[in-house]
Amino acid sequence: MSERVDQQPGAAPDKASGAGPVSGVSAAEVEQEALDVESEAVESEAVEAPVADAGDEEAAEEAGESELQEALRERDEYLDLAQRTRAELENYRRRVSGETAGAEQRGRAAVARDLIGALDNLERALLAAGVDPEGGTPEGEPASQEVTAQTALAEGVAIVYRELCEGLRRGGVEAFDPLGDAFDPALHEAIATGEGNGAEKGSVIEVLEKGYRIGEQVLRPARVVVSS
Repeated sequence: MSERVDQQPGAAPDKASGAGPVSGVSAAEVEQEALDVESEAVESEAVEAPVADAGDEEAAEEAGESELQEALRERDEYLDLAQRTRAELENYRRRVSGETAGAEQRGRAAVARDLIGALDNLERALLAAGVDPEGGTPEGEPASQEVTAQTALAEGVAIVYRELCEGLRRGGVEAFDPLGDAFDPALHEAIATGEGNGAEKGSVIEVLEKGYRIGEQVLRPARVVVSS
């Protein structure tokens, strides 16, 4: 005769059978709760991720803008330096050019001053020989003269005189004869005064020595007689 074991009321269900409630919560409820927790975690990550990405993008944008501003600042500094360097170079070129031109003019002026006295002596010698230094015939002399050794020599001296004058003109040196002009102490040196025979008072009535200048610089004032 088999024994029968009756299950007592309130006894724990058989674990092997897997049936029956555990502490009043079913397995399905536990599983559903786990799924809910996992879903909330995924949603939380999905919400937080864009915020983190947005922050990174903003930081990257600020960094890029800062680098751009720095690059623009450096560009402006280099551009300003290049412009100042170019201006200084242009000023240097102008200064050197002006100094070179000034030195060249001073050299020509020094040579001209050394020649002016010799030109005066040649001019006086030619006039004494009856030869016009400029190439014509002195006033009061006949147009044709007997050719002698003396006149031939005078003509040769006249040629040398004219070549010297032409060389000075090519160098920017010019002679000026102020006969009839008003006396100007910046250009003329009054050696004497005299009756002008109707000439305006203070005008040049005779030129003893021509003046010479190079540009606006007077190398030697004209030596003149002024009407009193």
